[in-house]
Amino acid sequence: MSVDAIVHTQFPEGYTVFFGADGKVIMTPQSEEHSSTIRSLQIDTLALGRHAKVTSDVYIDFPADENSAPDLAILREDAQKQGKRYSFEDVLLISEVVSTSSARKDYDDCTAKYGRYGIPVYLIVDPYAQEVVIHTQPKGTGYIAAHTHPYGTGKLPIPLADGRVFTLDLDELPRPESGPDTR
Repeated sequence: MSVDAIVHTQFPEGYTVFFGADGKVIMTPQSEEHSSTIRSLQIDTLALGRHAKVTSDVYIDFPADENSAPDLAILREDAQKQGKRYSFEDVLLISEVVSTSSARKDYDDCTAKYGRYGIPVYLIVDPYAQEVVIHTQPKGTGYIAAHTHPYGTGKLPIPLADGRVFTLDLDELPRPESGPDTR
């Protein structure tokens, strides 16, 4: 399929489409819960400073062509792009927001992948379970430690490897308007 054909294609409403540099086209459902949760995470990162290196849905280079565009990534302050992208070695924290289509990937595949590549903190935010899981102490097959925190339990300080602290406000995370079927 040509670039022109892709640009002029009408994709279903409610889907986000990403075009990877490697020629992949990724189409994923985008819910209001997903979008507003990412926005809430972005707001909480402002405490790290207006010019903190934080990305959302931006490709990060991983070895073995396992590149990812996480929902949110906090990078080292001295991170420099390698070509067009940042390297996984610059990442201090990655967060994925669970949706119906991504639950298995976020809980299983990404936990294994981010741990394998030594991402210091992997945060899973699940608006449907209304909980946050923080994975720390990466190892070859995932993470040694995982702690679950329910929504509505105050501010959660998350230490970053560079000495800064990302504080996630669990009281401000948006909740789905309807029941779990809205995923």
